[in-house]
Amino acid sequence: MRERIAAAASRAGRDPASVRLVAVTKGVDADRINEAIAAGVDDVGENRVQEAVRKHAAVNAGVRWHMVGHLQTNKARRAAELFQVVHSVDSARVGEALAAGRPHQLGPLEVLVEVDLTGIPGRSGASPQTLTGVVSAVRALPGIRLTGLMTIAPQVDQPDAARPWFAQLRRLRDDLEQTLGAPIPELSMGMSDDFEVAVEEGATVARVGRAIFAPGMV
Repeated sequence: MRERIAAAASRAGRDPASVRLVAVTKGVDADRINEAIAAGVDDVGENRVQEAVRKHAAVNAGVRWHMVGHLQTNKARRAAELFQVVHSVDSARVGEALAAGRPHQLGPLEVLVEVDLTGIPGRSGASPQTLTGVVSAVRALPGIRLTGLMTIAPQVDQPDAARPWFAQLRRLRDDLEQTLGAPIPELSMGMSDDFEVAVEEGATVARVGRAIFAPGMV
């Protein structure tokens, strides 16, 4: 995966070291996660808080835990205790719940605002129209530190067909930086089927599960 990320970054004239690989471990047992850590995984992503709770003690220490799935407010306090990064803040309300639940001794929780660019019913995420308000509200909260934006492209037949959504998120981030006068460095975008295109369009975080743990299915 890192070789493919490096090749995609090189095609875009980017430093491959600027892209973080998060191994998404939904449905993967702790032994296999530990094998991945031994092979060089530094960042582990989970979709559900309760699954992370079950695995946390059995997974080797030293990795960064990322919450990459939809987060309900009633799970936010536990998420704020378990994770170092939450990618799926889709409202000021979720941000407030994370801020209230973050233990002071752990330092600020790194968060990204999830943006839905597809309009597909049932998808979570702030809309482009509400994004500035959500980002402004989250940035003002104590106990958390907003570092970027996240999106999930729609399912497409060819990876390159996802490019417009990744390019749109990058443009939204660039506009926000101008509006707010502050850096928003992280773009979490791209999964197993399309992460190379996402890196070409500026992703700083690639969330890859199936391509790592079930490579025959890529």
